Amino acid sequence: MKTSIRTLGFAALLGFFGAAVAAEDVGVVNMLSGDVSYTSGSATSKAKNFMKVREGDKFSVPAGAQLRIVYFKGGRQEGYSGPAALIAGADKSTQQSGAKPQVTTLPAGVPQKIAQTPELVQIARLGRSGGVAVRGVERDVKLTPQQETEVRQAKLTYEQLRKAAPANDINPELYLYAVLQDYLLYNDMKPVVAEMQKRQPANADVAAMAEYVKVKTEAK
Repeated sequence: MKTSIRTLGFAALLGFFGAAVAAEDVGVVNMLSGDVSYTSGSATSKAKNFMKVREGDKFSVPAGAQLRIVYFKGGRQEGYSGPAALIAGADKSTQQSGAKPQVTTLPAGVPQKIAQTPELVQIARLGRSGGVAVRGVERDVKLTPQQETEVRQAKLTYEQLRKAAPANDINPELYLYAVLQDYLLYNDMKPVVAEMQKRQPANADVAAMAEYVKVKTEAK
């Protein structure tokens, strides 16, 4: 009896870890327009911009809608125009119907930074918790030589992304914003949020990020 219990417990443990592995994020939706839906397991929901994508997620893109997914492994970016249906894989999608997607490859590390956007927006909103500016940040951040190199490379990568992106696409700016946030380089973030506001003036998340940077760069 004890052996059976141990066996069942071990099987349950394996099932738990198996589910955890199956639920691993493989990519992120980095552009969305229209009423796109997705099915994860047995649940169907409305897709959202910057939502994480898991292997096996099924997406339905109706006529007139658009969906773009970028995979963490390999940086493959796929852009779909509806009507289309697809299933997310580990590093690319399997298309079930519709026209072939536009495929590009993003530089290493870019998808992961773009995937941080929801957390960065939350940080920005909390930065003015209750409408009160939260200050107290060091104004002169000292970077190590390695960090300075990483920031320079990020700015070069941004320029590369910007040249290839549509005029109203702010993913290049979101990538650079995430890198600069890592190092608390708020003064460098000012032109980045200004560029985002110029390209998407009605975006409430961008407005929150711009206000956050303004607060962080104000005199104490």
